[in-house]
Amino acid sequence: MPTIRITKEFRFEAAHALKGYDGVCRNIHGHSYELHVTLIGHPIEAAGSPKKGMVIDFGDIKKIIRTNIIEKFDHALILGSDFDTTVIEQAKEPFGNILIVDYQPTSENMLIDFADRIKSGIPAGVKLFSLKLRETASSYAEWFAGDNDPD
Repeated sequence: MPTIRITKEFRFEAAHALKGYDGVCRNIHGHSYELHVTLIGHPIEAAGSPKKGMVIDFGDIKKIIRTNIIEKFDHALILGSDFDTTVIEQAKEPFGNILIVDYQPTSENMLIDFADRIKSGIPAGVKLFSLKLRETASSYAEWFAGDNDPD
């Protein structure tokens, strides 16, 4: 049975600050992120299935990513939990959507988080193959299951 990879792209806007960083990214700044999600599996062969010939419906991928990533990260200010509680509380009023994560919110760490969030929503028989998070026109990070998963 053939194995197929399928990819869907998503876009969201978010701001972050890198506490303790030794450059300008320690300041609050934003990005127009592009997330590429690649899944791998075998096309459904079940006779009469409305999904016959698909690894997974692109609409289903969209629901998984919207629920687990976009709805949480889009137009959020992402800060690591190591920021002082007072700073976080003061930021809530002017900025509204503050997302506190337990890591430094770099593209690399965001991908690790995204992989965990996405894997929990994927149906049996389909696996997360890779993620690519573009932060700027010339900079991106990638995550590959083969580099991270023991099986």
